[in-house]
Amino acid sequence: MKFTISQESRIGRRHSNQDRLAYGYSREALLLVVADGMGGHLNGEVAAQIAVRTLTEAFERESLPRLPDPYLFLSWAFGQAHNEIVAYAKAHGLPDVPRTTCVACLVQDNVACWAHVGDSRLYVLRDGRVQARTRDHSRVQLLIDQGLIGEAAARRHPSRNLVYSCLGGDQPPQTEFSRKTTLAAGDVILLCSDGVWGPLDDEALLRGFADGSVSRGVPQVMDLAEARAGAGCDNLSLIAVNWEENYEEEETTGVETRTMPSDGHTTVILGDGAPRPSEILNEEEIDRAIEEIRRAIKRNSR
Repeated sequence: MKFTISQESRIGRRHSNQDRLAYGYSREALLLVVADGMGGHLNGEVAAQIAVRTLTEAFERESLPRLPDPYLFLSWAFGQAHNEIVAYAKAHGLPDVPRTTCVACLVQDNVACWAHVGDSRLYVLRDGRVQARTRDHSRVQLLIDQGLIGEAAARRHPSRNLVYSCLGGDQPPQTEFSRKTTLAAGDVILLCSDGVWGPLDDEALLRGFADGSVSRGVPQVMDLAEARAGAGCDNLSLIAVNWEENYEEEETTGVETRTMPSDGHTTVILGDGAPRPSEILNEEEIDRAIEEIRRAIKRNSR
């Protein structure tokens, strides 16, 4: 595989960053994940952290160096992440189960497959147009589908943040899966939280990545989204991948996986870059709690 990748997460105008994003790759497979903790519920950042950790750790275990069935992996990993969030809430006596949206993409054999719950999005940009895009699991999207409002009105609608599918919460997620999408050289894959796509239309995203450089495009698009959102700016998180057939040696962020060992993996997780209130758990406490829950699940399943 040959690709260039860039990612960034910002707090916006919020008190803490509840977004988490990550990517990981083996010699023959690439995983991209964005999770947006739902701020209207307690401990949204915990749900996002559990989701990202669950997917990346499962990818490290299973992609040796490839996955037998990407869709089966995504289905299992989303279900497992949901179960671990519910278990976390029960173990800590939380009055409400934390919730997070999530979108994840797997690429191997030059084919992209993805799954999502909620309104974190994936875009595939090709030749100056949007080749593919996820459909939000939101009330506003249902209004769009019924022809009651347009995309421009949706960005200002008072119910734009209400989603009907997520990881965590009281109901199992309604996970939606993509068709297989064969990638072409120069394609750009974007995964982002609603803090990025909310203030922007498709044309703004296309202009931001018009030259194919994700290292320039990511900060430009983030700057524009943050400026347009103004005082109401949400957390913003974006991962962008330029899929490359012709590898440019001068691109310092480029990745060539051909020489990796068959059992080698690289994983990078971002988020939590801002100060958080003292009552919110820090990264080490969250990870420690996740491990305790996993050990308990294993003991009870024997």
